[in-house]
Amino acid sequence: MTAARQLDTVAHATSTPDQSQPWAELGLREEEYASIREILGRRPTGAELAMYSVMWSEHCSYKSSKVHLKKFGELPQETPLGKTLAGIGENAGVIDIGQGYAVTFKVESHNHPSYVEPYQGAATGVGGIVRDILAMGARPVAVMDPLRFGPLDAEDTRRVLPGIVAGVGGYGNCLGLPNIGGEVVFDETYVGNPLVNALCVGVLRHEDLHLAFASGVGNKVVLYGARTGGDGIGGVSVLASETFDADGPAKRPSVQVGDPFMEKLLIECTLELFAAKVVNGIQDLGGAGLSCATSELASAGSGGMHVELDTVPLRDSSLSPEEILMSESQERMMAVVEPEHLDAFMAICRKWDVEAVVVGEVTDGDHLVIDWHGETVVDVPPRSVAHDGPTYDRPYARPAWQDALQADVAEKLARPTTGDELRDQLVAVVSSPNMADKSWVTDQYDRYVQGNTVLAQPEDAGVIRVDEDSNLGVAVSTDCNGRFAKLDPYVGAQLALVESFRNVAVTGGRPLAVTDCLNFGSPENPDVMWQFEQATHGLKDACAVLGIPVTGGNVSFYNQTGDTPILPTPVVGVLGVVEDVRRRIRHGFSAEGSHVLVLGETREELSGSTWADVVHGHLGGLPPVVDLEAESALAALMLEAAATGVVESAHDLSDGGLAIALAEATFRHGVGVTVDLEDPFLDLFSESSARAMVTVTEDRHEELIALAQKHGVELASVGRTGGTDLVVEGQLRIPVAELKSAWQATLPAVLGSQLV
Repeated sequence: MTAARQLDTVAHATSTPDQSQPWAELGLREEEYASIREILGRRPTGAELAMYSVMWSEHCSYKSSKVHLKKFGELPQETPLGKTLAGIGENAGVIDIGQGYAVTFKVESHNHPSYVEPYQGAATGVGGIVRDILAMGARPVAVMDPLRFGPLDAEDTRRVLPGIVAGVGGYGNCLGLPNIGGEVVFDETYVGNPLVNALCVGVLRHEDLHLAFASGVGNKVVLYGARTGGDGIGGVSVLASETFDADGPAKRPSVQVGDPFMEKLLIECTLELFAAKVVNGIQDLGGAGLSCATSELASAGSGGMHVELDTVPLRDSSLSPEEILMSESQERMMAVVEPEHLDAFMAICRKWDVEAVVVGEVTDGDHLVIDWHGETVVDVPPRSVAHDGPTYDRPYARPAWQDALQADVAEKLARPTTGDELRDQLVAVVSSPNMADKSWVTDQYDRYVQGNTVLAQPEDAGVIRVDEDSNLGVAVSTDCNGRFAKLDPYVGAQLALVESFRNVAVTGGRPLAVTDCLNFGSPENPDVMWQFEQATHGLKDACAVLGIPVTGGNVSFYNQTGDTPILPTPVVGVLGVVEDVRRRIRHGFSAEGSHVLVLGETREELSGSTWADVVHGHLGGLPPVVDLEAESALAALMLEAAATGVVESAHDLSDGGLAIALAEATFRHGVGVTVDLEDPFLDLFSESSARAMVTVTEDRHEELIALAQKHGVELASVGRTGGTDLVVEGQLRIPVAELKSAWQATLPAVLGSQLV
């Protein structure tokens, strides 16, 4: 497609029905191309073909997933825990947190772009999710970054990890947004296909909520922000919609280039536009760029839209209409403005040095019409582009290998027979890449900018203060154990949910809502689609029992290298309200002589565990049992414990079990611990769910016991804090400093001691 060839207008398309078009090269299937011709009653123009190709991509249309995502819409949006003010289908979910405040949050993927261009792919992933939050009328207040890589020592990991981490940190730091949590996970299946999921949290008053739509005949359509360039043409809408392989570097122009300083201006400008009440609706330009913004605004409105494409400010004057419509250049927004407010709108944009241009207006028709130099190049029903794309109910079936995988249980593996063996395995688990200190990553992020961060990495959940007077705040956590999801995707998705749910609860938050980023292999593989169907089913069923809605999220398919898909990775984010952030609960041991207790039942559940992976290189069996009633009871106990201040510290028990919880708690302040365990090996390494480790002072020990009885939560006193060693009675003693040194050394030994 070049600007030099004959302009393919609607009239020209009508008169040349047999002209060959590159629909396959743009990722469309033959039947999809035929459907477009049927909708239009003619062949599409080149510009129309470009729009349909990006908007009907897997990334934008959810064509392989929406039949399964419908089940989330069945969940109650108003529950005893909270009320959803905006949910699935909007730019981001919005939850009422009380006192007239609402919080919006969402997680999305930028996986394939981050493989091609690690820094820019990750940076623009952050930028895109921030604009989704901004479009709801909220001020972005924090970000998080669940990341997945191949093995730590793999060449591919050494190539992509430093750039991805630098991109996440560089963009977020420049915006002045604290990074309060996330994950860094390593597994062989992510070689050649890292996962870069980005979450953003925003705060707004109820009355400031805005939804994106174009209504009101004669209202102006204004494009503002950065100019449109040749970077990101096709962008994530193409990269995220096909299997990624060795041809990836040829797609380098498809990766967007970010400018966080422009985005910062855009944030402040947009918030002032909202405050001045001079906009009817705002849509960010993310995946599919102008194709998405124009078609979605028109589709959500009550009329049509007319756009003059040649008024779009360009960084590259040689761009064709197709390229302008497909470009995913960053830091751009589109607003619908009433004519009487246009001057005020433009004045605010000038104040913030943000370029703004009227590119069209709302019409009384029912089509989206786009002209280029006086010729019509697009004339389409907007819903057919934005909402009524293809829907596939792809075949799925339980994999033939699933039974054998589940039969290969880790409980049969050889266990340590001496205290020395147990000690060696404890050190190996604590210092393994997935359990080791992630400071090499998190030290590149500003966690405390803005001054409202209450808890951040390495705590179980990030906590942000929302109101300085009342100390109202929110807690957010993201989690997923792909190994569990491989063993049983239904249970694995529920375990991801309950771990996030528990992490919010043990910091003193009341869980309110869920966002998810569902990362899977090719939807054309029935094994993968079975995993996806099971995961969404499991997530929906668990949310129904826990009483929390799914408010939105993202699906990322085609995450595989060749024929090898990634571990099914349904990342789940949970947001909860903290009534008084001064009563949040930390996870480190802070004083000597405190009782150490385990809340919840510990069972012989080792399959999929960190111990099985690190010590034996094993994956097989069934994941831990999910007990949703026990999770709810534990959360209720922790909420009351936070309100009364009965516990000193709390740490959820999940990956690595009690072994990791004890180690991380001692590392925080250098306070040691001595525990007396009934079954030292099992008690240390079991990963049973619905459990937490807490500490209480002597004078409140009985109070906690009574609280556990009240909520029906099993409790076991296992030891006392004190000294400078981690001691398991009758088994092992290891200096905290020695264990911490091993924990801290793992990532720098491979990645180097100098930050990028």
